[in-house]
Amino acid sequence: MPVHGEHARTMAPPPGYGAILLTLQGNALTTGLTPAVHLDGHRVSGAFGPTLYPLRPGRHRVDVHTQWLRRYGQAGMEVDVREGQVVPVFYAVPWHQFTTGSIGHETQKRKGVGVLVAMLAVVVLVVALCVGGPILLS
Repeated sequence: MPVHGEHARTMAPPPGYGAILLTLQGNALTTGLTPAVHLDGHRVSGAFGPTLYPLRPGRHRVDVHTQWLRRYGQAGMEVDVREGQVVPVFYAVPWHQFTTGSIGHETQKRKGVGVLVAMLAVVVLVVALCVGGPILLS
């Protein structure tokens, strides 16, 4: 059973198990909907912040994505877990829906800030032309 929240960082896996400590970086305010987490192909509960997933020792697959209008931010990795070991995994949602998420053993940077800034600049330019264009032409 997964354990969510800061308490998960200090917990040890039960005897005979290892664990993955998955940190979904950000929060619902800055990244949108909570990403979907799959361990070894099975959907498990996830929450922003750290979540401890006790697992039998061996190789496990972690896949994460989010969805808003369409599925995006897909990222996954294989993780080897030993008995008594807690393996840190971090996931970051991208800034927009047109790229993948970031996943790894250390804190991740969110992808896509350049495209986001470019899209916002185009919107500002179009609005400026619509509002200021008629003034310049008169």
